[in-house]
Amino acid sequence: MSSRDEAPREMPKALVEDFLEQEAGTRAFLDELQKLAAEGRHDEVRDRLRDFAEHSQGAFFTVALSLGGTAQFFADVEAQMDAETGEILRDLEETYGTLADEFSIVRTEQTQDRKNPVTSMSASTTYRDEEEVPLIEYTPLSGEMALAESRESPEEVLQVAHFLVQSTTDALEVALEEDQAVNTEELSSLIDRREELEMELSTLRDQIDELRRTPVDD
Repeated sequence: MSSRDEAPREMPKALVEDFLEQEAGTRAFLDELQKLAAEGRHDEVRDRLRDFAEHSQGAFFTVALSLGGTAQFFADVEAQMDAETGEILRDLEETYGTLADEFSIVRTEQTQDRKNPVTSMSASTTYRDEEEVPLIEYTPLSGEMALAESRESPEEVLQVAHFLVQSTTDALEVALEEDQAVNTEELSSLIDRREELEMELSTLRDQIDELRRTPVDD
């Protein structure tokens, strides 16, 4: 093997070169993904993107970074290659921008060992007169992909919340016991989430107190 073969490849140039070698096939693949997404087949989009990331890493990360649209990425490409290549990648962003969230999620799975990270929640409420109980219908979403569908009472939903918070405290307890570091960004976000929970719990406490003062017909 030559010394040139052994030399590390420059990034992101190496990724982009991999993409350019299979550009036509990649664009055809992205066209298919857009069609699947338009048909609401989001599970299939996710699975096919995972397979793409596993077997065509250079092309996958080139598209993911292009759809992310960071100025630094395009500047690096133009500095290491040329302006024409930068324009090719900008065209990806313009043509396939609707796939940006899905690429971002799978990129997170690949680089940070996540799995179907929850990015939003769809929720609506109804009321069951027979029980005199509000019902909450909720769907956690990972991008456009529904992870589950449930319809439960407020108490039942809070039980789910309790399970999740308990799992969080268990994980942090293990980290403390085993002297595992938690990075500054994660810790800062944890503090923010805790404060948000405390605000919601304060509202919940006020609502429960008001309900307790409200007469209930037998």
